[in-house]
Amino acid sequence: MLDIAKVRADFPILAREVNGKPLVYLDNGASAQKPQVVIDSILQSYSHEYANVHRGLHYLSNLATEKYEAVRGIVARFLNAGSEEEIVFTTGATEGINLISYAWAAPRLQPGDEIVLSILEHHANIVPWHFLRERQGVVLKWVECDQNGDLDPQAVIDAIGPKTRLVAITQMSNVTGTVVDVAAICRAARARGVPVLVDGSQGAVHMPVDVQAIGCDFYAITGHKLYGPSGSGAIYIRSERMEEMRPFLGGGDMIREVTRDAVSYAAPPMRFEAGTPGIVQQIGMGVALNYLMGLGMAQVAARERALRDYANARLSGLNWLNIQGNSVEKGAIFSFTMQGPAHAHDISTVLDKKGIAVRAGTHCAMPLMQHLGVTATCRASLALYNTEAEIDKLVEALELCHDLFA
Repeated sequence: MLDIAKVRADFPILAREVNGKPLVYLDNGASAQKPQVVIDSILQSYSHEYANVHRGLHYLSNLATEKYEAVRGIVARFLNAGSEEEIVFTTGATEGINLISYAWAAPRLQPGDEIVLSILEHHANIVPWHFLRERQGVVLKWVECDQNGDLDPQAVIDAIGPKTRLVAITQMSNVTGTVVDVAAICRAARARGVPVLVDGSQGAVHMPVDVQAIGCDFYAITGHKLYGPSGSGAIYIRSERMEEMRPFLGGGDMIREVTRDAVSYAAPPMRFEAGTPGIVQQIGMGVALNYLMGLGMAQVAARERALRDYANARLSGLNWLNIQGNSVEKGAIFSFTMQGPAHAHDISTVLDKKGIAVRAGTHCAMPLMQHLGVTATCRASLALYNTEAEIDKLVEALELCHDLFA
């Protein structure tokens, strides 16, 4: 069992007030808060250890390089990758997915080739494939969820046809919290010779991840949702796929040799990491991942399931609140609307006055919003440091909001 009081003490921002009320931070699906160890690592790096990596032979450069490159192994352990050489650093999941679009998909997909997507996807796992639709005539093949927000893995598998070249699928919806059985999809896709990209932006935060057990070809994570700095992230790329990829960005560090007439490239993963990276951001992400592994991702998942169940019971008791999607297997993410004239932005504003931070809008998931028949929702997304008492405050504030707009 996690000691929640101790965990909360690790996050200094949780002790502050907003609008004269104790902060209740329920916008974790957008970005999580940072523990003191991550904040300290950033300060330490900039104050005492900063230099550019890979390029210098002096003490500070060697130290920064050692700490930066150590993160590759940390990410590999966090995802249970077969080798740290299968980890490419990115600025986040968005860049990671775009890397696959530009470096793996674009050179090999032809007009009429298909990419299978689910309606649950975040724009980061939609727009890069639209680029290929616009520029190369690739066909996007959509699979819908049911009214509960559940996505039947067999429906995704059945959508794989002779022209399918890639399946791009989320592990957990950032809107409904739906957990997708990506392992079942990967097994079937592999049997058909079709690679699978998994968007792990939410999944990796809330559950243990084993990319070898999942069997995916690509798995993208973003550091700022994993209690690390913004501008940090990584993508797991199966080694066989990495060999099929052309460079994405050109510049320093990703080359072997450059002449006036030719260029040769470094071996992966460096081939896909051009220029000066986000050194301190990645070091901070490594500290955040170590923090999570120190708590134990199974423990984190168990704690969040308890929060999910408590929140579901409390929110379901509000008969004027419409929860959008309520899957049997879901994370602690709740998107909702309210009967009556209150818009999602109105709800968010009222909650903010009570010190409660939630998100309102389309959550970068417009196709899903259209499928659900709503223009916007309010979203409360929970994290390992949230409490049942904070959920009670959310319910009280929602009741106040309902009374105001009744």
